[in-house]
Amino acid sequence: MSFFWDGRAHTLRDQVLMPIQDPLEMDEALESVINKLQSKTDYVTHFEEVFGTSGINSLNISLALEQFVHSIVSNKSKYDKFLKNEATLTPSEERGRLLFFKRYDPSAPNAAFANCVQCHGGPNFENDDYMNNGLDLEVDIDDIGRAIVTNSSNDIGEFKVPSLRNVELTPPYMHDGRFETLEEVVNHYSEGIKYSPTVNPTLLSISNLGPLLNEQQKADVVSFLKTLTDYELISNSKYSDPF
Repeated sequence: MSFFWDGRAHTLRDQVLMPIQDPLEMDEALESVINKLQSKTDYVTHFEEVFGTSGINSLNISLALEQFVHSIVSNKSKYDKFLKNEATLTPSEERGRLLFFKRYDPSAPNAAFANCVQCHGGPNFENDDYMNNGLDLEVDIDDIGRAIVTNSSNDIGEFKVPSLRNVELTPPYMHDGRFETLEEVVNHYSEGIKYSPTVNPTLLSISNLGPLLNEQQKADVVSFLKTLTDYELISNSKYSDPF
């Protein structure tokens, strides 16, 4: 498993330090972070309690952040409760669920399907892979994605497939934030796939069938996606601002 859209961080403990230093994010030097933490008595005490040694360094900062991120587990969404017979989906959510998991069936070519599960499967609704999802024609690709890490032309335009858990809460969408709403996202997969040499072949072949979903079916898929929101997680005081 790697992290970021292009997979440039090979471990979570590597990943957590990068936003601190990235000029587009926090734009801070690790040395400065260490100095700030060492000036706080409570932080010095906590680090010593956890790591058994005095002093704060970038390694134990990364280990602490890594463990905190590991603690953030989303498993109490409406859909999770539905699977345990603790919640009932609305008619629209249920239709969306069936479409989400339904693949193309050549024996029933006129049956509606969304095939989202091809990439967004398993308990976390992702596949830990990198894919070109047909956002741009070859001539329009200006962010080469995974290829910047692998130096392989076979990876141009490929980006990490994200989890769909809590996707309702994380607009804008796609690696460059081009879509503001889930409706735009669903519309792209229904009828917006563009060709480039590395586009996922299944998405490309399906796009040749024409629009996959009508307006009601698109709305149903969005309704289902919203059942993946874990309101218990986002209201958990453990993750509120400690300051």
